Formats: sequence, structure tokens, C-alpha cells
Amino acid sequence: MVEIPLATVDRLMRRAGAKRVSVDAARAMAEVVEERALVIATEAVKLAEHAGRRTVRDVDVRLASKRS
Repeated sequence: MVEIPLATVDRLMRRAGAKRVSVDAARAMAEVVEERALVIATEAVKLAEHAGRRTVRDVDVRLASKRS
């Protein structure tokens, strides 16, 4: 089940230059983005915990995205 709104994905793909975006393409992109975001989020949580924090900060997310 995709949690990212398909309208948001459609808008992002149009911003990237797509003239038209099918529902299936938007759904596929949303699935890929969610999978990638989950990997980054998991790594960001580990980084925050390693730093002795319970709050995930922007630096954790940025570092996690570079590592993944």
C-alpha cells in the first residue's frame, strides 16, 4: 500500500519534465520512493540512537542518505 499521495508524485514527475504521467507510473514511482525513504529513515534512526538522542535530526537524515 502506497502512503505517498499519487498527486504529489505526479507533480514531482511533471517538475522533472514529464508531460503526462500514468497512474501506474505514479504508483510505481511512489513505491520506489517509499522503499528508499524507509531505508534512509532506518539508518537515520540508528545514527540518532548512536549519538545518544531519541530525536532524529536533519543531519541524521542527510548523512543516512549519503550512506545508503
